[in-house]
Amino acid sequence: MVAVTTSEALFPRFRVGECLSKSQLLPLFSSCIPKQQQQQQQQKGVFVCRAEASAAAAVEQSGGGKMVVELVGAFNQLTQEINVLSSSSSRLLFKSLKLSIPMLQALPHAPDGRPCLSKALSLALLLAHLQMDAEVISAGLLIQVVEAGAISIHQVRDRIGIATAHLLHESLRLKNIPSKVDVLDDDSSAALRKFCLTYYDIRALILDLALKLDMMRHLDYLPRYQQQMLSLEVLKIYSPLAHAVGTNYLSLELEDLSFQYLFPYSYLYVDTWLRSHETGNNSLIDIYKEQLRQALKADPILADMVDGISVKGRYKSRYSTMKKLLRDGRKPEEVNDVLGLRVILSPRSGIDTTEVGERACYRAHEIVQSLWKEVPHRTKDYIARPKANGYKSLHMAVDVSDDGTTRPLMEIQIRTTEMDSLATGGTAAHSLYKGGLTDPEEAKRLKAIMIAAAELAALRLKDFPSTIHKGLEFGQKGEVFCLLDKNGDGKISIEELMEVMEELGASGEDAREMMQLLDSNSDGSLSTDEFDLFQKQVEFMRNFEDKDVKCKMMLNKSSD
Repeated sequence: MVAVTTSEALFPRFRVGECLSKSQLLPLFSSCIPKQQQQQQQQKGVFVCRAEASAAAAVEQSGGGKMVVELVGAFNQLTQEINVLSSSSSRLLFKSLKLSIPMLQALPHAPDGRPCLSKALSLALLLAHLQMDAEVISAGLLIQVVEAGAISIHQVRDRIGIATAHLLHESLRLKNIPSKVDVLDDDSSAALRKFCLTYYDIRALILDLALKLDMMRHLDYLPRYQQQMLSLEVLKIYSPLAHAVGTNYLSLELEDLSFQYLFPYSYLYVDTWLRSHETGNNSLIDIYKEQLRQALKADPILADMVDGISVKGRYKSRYSTMKKLLRDGRKPEEVNDVLGLRVILSPRSGIDTTEVGERACYRAHEIVQSLWKEVPHRTKDYIARPKANGYKSLHMAVDVSDDGTTRPLMEIQIRTTEMDSLATGGTAAHSLYKGGLTDPEEAKRLKAIMIAAAELAALRLKDFPSTIHKGLEFGQKGEVFCLLDKNGDGKISIEELMEVMEELGASGEDAREMMQLLDSNSDGSLSTDEFDLFQKQVEFMRNFEDKDVKCKMMLNKSSD
């Protein structure tokens, strides 16, 4: 840890407790490091020098410059989360950010105290993490400004596109779903979920679920009775819905957050027990996952049978654990599936990949047996004896207790990629029942509609060959340069910079100031190298802000 002193010698111009801007802070950080050390660190590529860091901070001082910094930083952050990004998707996200950023910055803070831009970007990042398409992410960026009346859905349709406008319309229709019933019991909740699954665009449902998760993550500002009302709605309607549409990640977190607000002492009891099994800074599941992955990769027999090995891990949620304790009357130590690993093997291509895959699963089973003690009566071989619906997998439980420390049993599933695809498909159909659809044919029909909607969105956002930027190759960060370089000549002119500034609602003078700051060779335009340096500065500043927020949260927790 580096000790930072706030003596008068280091900071002669600032008073204790004074809030400093990034443009003031960044030069101070570099000035605290000896010049020789700065040069050494620059050569290693681990230190952003004072002049470089100050340039991005200086750009941010003007209103237009600050919005450009937000535009570039947000676009890069979003696209890093998306596995496949077509040029049409890039253009849609960029256009949506240009439209939403100035409007979001002009809105007052959200009821939970966050700036509206920060809230919108958090939602967009959540949707990107879920691998939603650019139309859904675009709707997530714009929903606050539509709700605030800063722009109408008709204007969104004209400026962004009909698909984004449709998703916003559907999401706003979903907003008051809980008010359709007087009593939120099991029957009415199931009816509401069935209604949502049958009559609403599946992508709008996922957008609404992401909004609910974002809300639940920042619920502390509300009085307790409102926290409990919203948590009950989430637990009865939205968490099962999230499971029904295949977003289990959302479902589990929504369950746990609702449980925490509805029954705080029960939550604390289960949470404390689960945390008692942690070791140091690393979670048990991460330790076991890596241990198993390394053992599987090191085995030469398995290596001859497979091209790829994936090991996934999960903790049982707090809510699911409590349900088992209450339903079965168990003690915490008797809940056996708190820890879970899933091994997915990609068999080598050949004459009979099915046979090779099955042999690979049994070999992986032997490797697991060499690591931990298997609990024989809990082993189930669904490969030799598949379930009636065709489900195949090896299930086993192992005892991971060691050094006199007793731990819950860990469940392990072993399957091939083909088995996993079939299991996922079966689970998707089964999960619709939990969403409220009890008719199997109705569930199959809805599943087909969900797949068709996803395929239609993919077709709309398909990448088309472009004649501009021919012969130039750009990485992920080069996407922004391409979008700003509208004539495709390999440089950003002052006219192109002024155009994007005007779209952000800023003046041409801001564009000229930005050009002067970033145009290092003074040729009146920005090259790919000059713009790439600017993007690195933006990334540095955003990372600095993120770390500062995390430090603040840690300090707040330690003071509680």
